[in-house]
Amino acid sequence: MLHPKSKLSEVDIRKGLKYVIRDGVASQILVTLTSGTFMVAFALKLGASNSVIGLLAAIPPLAQIIQLPTIYLIEKIQNRRLITTISVLIGRVFFILIALIPILFRSTLGQGMLFIFLLLSSAFAAVATCSWNSWMRDLIPQDNLGGFVSKKMSIAMLTGVFFSLAGGYFIDYWAKWFPENQIYSFSILFIIGFLAGETGIYFISSIPEPHMKVTNMNIFQVILSPFKDVNFRNLVKYTATWSFTMNIVTPFFTVYLLKRLNYEMSFVIILSVISQLFSFMFLRIWGKLSDKFSNKSVLGVCATMYVLCVLAWTFTTLPDIHSFTKPLIVIIHIFMGISISGITLGQSNIGLKLAPKGEATAFLAANTFVVSIAAGLAPILGGYFADYFEVRSLSWVFTWQGPQGDIILPTLSLQQWDFFFFIGFLTGLLALQRLVFVKEKGEVEEKIVVHELISEVRTRMRNFSSVGGLHDMISFPFAILYHAKTLTNSITAVKKKGFKKK
Repeated sequence: MLHPKSKLSEVDIRKGLKYVIRDGVASQILVTLTSGTFMVAFALKLGASNSVIGLLAAIPPLAQIIQLPTIYLIEKIQNRRLITTISVLIGRVFFILIALIPILFRSTLGQGMLFIFLLLSSAFAAVATCSWNSWMRDLIPQDNLGGFVSKKMSIAMLTGVFFSLAGGYFIDYWAKWFPENQIYSFSILFIIGFLAGETGIYFISSIPEPHMKVTNMNIFQVILSPFKDVNFRNLVKYTATWSFTMNIVTPFFTVYLLKRLNYEMSFVIILSVISQLFSFMFLRIWGKLSDKFSNKSVLGVCATMYVLCVLAWTFTTLPDIHSFTKPLIVIIHIFMGISISGITLGQSNIGLKLAPKGEATAFLAANTFVVSIAAGLAPILGGYFADYFEVRSLSWVFTWQGPQGDIILPTLSLQQWDFFFFIGFLTGLLALQRLVFVKEKGEVEEKIVVHELISEVRTRMRNFSSVGGLHDMISFPFAILYHAKTLTNSITAVKKKGFKKK
């Protein structure tokens, strides 16, 4: 039943793509209810410190290293559907054990068991991811890659929005009725997520698989072959640096909102939903632009937007909570949502596109290996930074002294979280520099992508608004992004010229 086919018909491909989307829905429910905000809040209820949060956030990416030996497994068995199905089946069972932690273990021991169960679950997920990526590379038609992936992500995002809201309000209402047993509300969410995830196994097992290309290379040749490709090496350098940027700050956004700003879980989830809704609204646009131009062009715009959002987090307290904190937090989540959809789509597609057909297993696994190390180290360092800078601050103020009194205007204030938000901003700029060296067919200047993006947004909003000046309203933030990207490219050009002179 799970054997590959020598050749897939159009009917087989359509059937397979249909089940890919259905599995995407089931998997999204699992991911929404068992990771991100809910998992961080669960760990906090177990008494986890910033360092422990960073360590837990490092588990999923570091577990991806297991993809390297998985390459040998895939090349040996030549049945990616079987490997994916079994790995997913076993890996998702551990969420039941995580749900039982508050019942079976106390706080300190519970943190240790959470670490172990997440590690085992992530390890099996890494095996599944390796075989799944190679499988999808040979199944999805390349001429419609951006459109299909954006459709899949759109459906998954809508599913995530609904279950995020439902889960957030469920936890807040549970806390009001059972304040002393709030942690058990997370256990219920994990069980629901597990049940939904297990239904996805049927859909995975129903997706047809084409025969793999036989490489006739040993495992070491398979692993090392991608690094002989100069362009793929450049892609790895970019994705590793970008992954470090994302993972040094992302796991701590929730901690910052819950502990530093003291927001309720429902409001934190609403912020997440706002971000997901804007991701959904722009996902089709990014998919269209990636097919029309290139994934690199989309990444150039979206990555710049995200980097500016990371910097904006440092202004949410100046130095304490102010009247513009909530509006600024909302605006940041809007633009983070817009950018993340393009980044996720672009990075998923560009890896598949640059990997030679029939050799996707080795290329994607090699990329994942390097990226996983960067993504795993980032939250560990982030947790250390949060603890280290907790009693440290850096401020810069303008003071006006006059007979009527003194006026003090704070222009810069960095404390605790702000420091590694700023570090994330700097590493993001470095990632943008590395993206310049990646080559992809069809790439254009970011200015053209921004212009097309504005045109797409104007077209879609025309039915909702007739307000004059809509063009300026939409153009302004993206114009900033374009000029920021231009500055980054200019710095790169100067550095390259400087090296040549030497």
